[in-house]
Amino acid sequence: MRICVVGAGSIGGLLGVKLALAGNQVTLIARGPNLAAIRESGMKLVMHDGVELLARDVRATDRITEAGPQDMVILGMKAHQVEAIVGDLPALLHDDTVIVPMQNGIPWWYFQRHGGLHEGKTVASVDPSGAIARAIDPRRIIGCVVYPAAEIAAPGVIRQIEGDRFPVGELDAAMGGLESERVRQVSQAFVAAGFKSPILPSIRSEIWLKLWGNLTFNPISALTHSTLVDICQYPLTRALAKNMMKEAENVAAKLGVAFRVDIDRRIAGAEKVGKHKTSMLQDIEAGRDPEIDALVGAVIELGETVGVPTPHIEAVYAMVKLLGRTMKDEKVYVRAHPIL
Repeated sequence: MRICVVGAGSIGGLLGVKLALAGNQVTLIARGPNLAAIRESGMKLVMHDGVELLARDVRATDRITEAGPQDMVILGMKAHQVEAIVGDLPALLHDDTVIVPMQNGIPWWYFQRHGGLHEGKTVASVDPSGAIARAIDPRRIIGCVVYPAAEIAAPGVIRQIEGDRFPVGELDAAMGGLESERVRQVSQAFVAAGFKSPILPSIRSEIWLKLWGNLTFNPISALTHSTLVDICQYPLTRALAKNMMKEAENVAAKLGVAFRVDIDRRIAGAEKVGKHKTSMLQDIEAGRDPEIDALVGAVIELGETVGVPTPHIEAVYAMVKLLGRTMKDEKVYVRAHPIL
């Protein structure tokens, strides 16, 4: 299978290495030192158990238009980075190309092929101008939820922290039901590469389950500089997370989504991950623009759409947005330093 990973960062790099080693023709879209390192030595993946994998036979470029038509296009960048690349995506497409977005949070396509009252509604938090929805045909999209955690350890080197699940699903039943031929092909490609990739009848329900943790633990960790286990074991932040999760559960219920686990079990799952810094905390410490709107702002927006109040989520959102703006305006990062 010809596969292009647009955004060969932590998750994109993880996928790119293992898909390439499984025999696929992989092209990585990268930039800067990461691109230079991949071109020189290939891309290395350090697994969570210390095993090192090296994919030498990958093509790497910083120009999407050079990659040529693909069978699968994986969008590996963060939600706020998608709009910048959609104009170049047609160069990757043939008649049957599928696009697999890997963004956390509520995706721009949430109400596309959704059915019901809100069919086709733009999610302004992640697609303010509607440019992404206009540029990407929803009939090409296979939904995917990203559970692994990984980081860029060095240019051309990805370190897997934990997790190996990439559940997938069609956006609606009209595309062949639960198991269309194309969603089977995507799932099989991921499984052959060593991942777990169940095909789900409701990919949106799985999006909410993953988001349940992201919308709480990510911003709380960014504000407190604490890891998952710290947040879960400190009574005040555990209570805050629980309140935010309850508000999100109420929003999801209005949209017809039910969670297959309860709040306490979801918090316990995060606690088991241990001393892990969330991606948003990593961004704050590195001076990168934190991924706020897809993870938090979009839930507030959907709450307003269905008439469900989200006061705890709104309070945390306001603080993280201000932190992000301050970092951008002052050109600073925020990192804990030891007291000497």
